[in-house]
This record gives sequence, C-alpha cells and structure tokens, in this order.
Amino acid sequence: MSWSDVVSVLAAILLVAGSLLVLVAALALVRFPDLFSRMHAAAKPQVLGLALLMAGVALEVRDPRIGWTLVLVVAFQLLTAPISAHMAGRAGYRTGRVDRSRLVVDELAEDIEAAGGDMNHQHTGA
Repeated sequence: MSWSDVVSVLAAILLVAGSLLVLVAALALVRFPDLFSRMHAAAKPQVLGLALLMAGVALEVRDPRIGWTLVLVVAFQLLTAPISAHMAGRAGYRTGRVDRSRLVVDELAEDIEAAGGDMNHQHTGA
C-alpha cells in the first residue's frame, strides 16, 4: 500500500464522517422541538461536518490552491455560523417563537426589561 493509497483512504473516511455529521444535523433540524435546539443542531455539527468534508476533499484533490480555498470556506463558516445562530435565536426570542417555560435562565428578558423595552414591540432607531 503506497502513501497515495493511505491518503485516499483517509480522505474517504473524512468524507463519510463529514457526510454523516451533516446528515445528523439535517435530521436534528426536523426532529428537535424548539428553536434553540434546532439552532444548536444547525450550527455545531454542521460546521464540524463541513470541516471534515473539506479536509477530505483537500486530501483527495491534493492541489494547494484548492486546499487554501477550502480553508477559507471553513474559516468563513466558523466565523458566520455562530453569529447567524445567535441572531436567529434573538429574532426568534423577540418574536415569541421560543417556549420560555423551557428556559432555565432568561438573561435576555432581564436585559430587555432593564432597558425599558417591550419584548413584543421593539422599535428600531430611526
């Protein structure tokens, strides 16, 4: 077995593992009951699955230019996924899509109340 075969087998393992994580994330989006659980499923395993997929592609292709592009894809995903999940969670909370009875600590309600805002009717600064 040559070095090239070992790298190809490792690439295949990474591709399968990444695909399974992305599949688990997709199933969790359908199966989980509330917004915060779905948000977690959309951000965490999906990003790791994408990173594994890109690592597998980089190992299989073995072209440095494509490898750096794949690194940029993963870096962009690592930067944007937590921010988009956070913003989706805040928007869902403020529009009443969150079952507040399931929250252990509700820090956002305390912050909104301290600021004198109404959670259902937020005003934008014009």
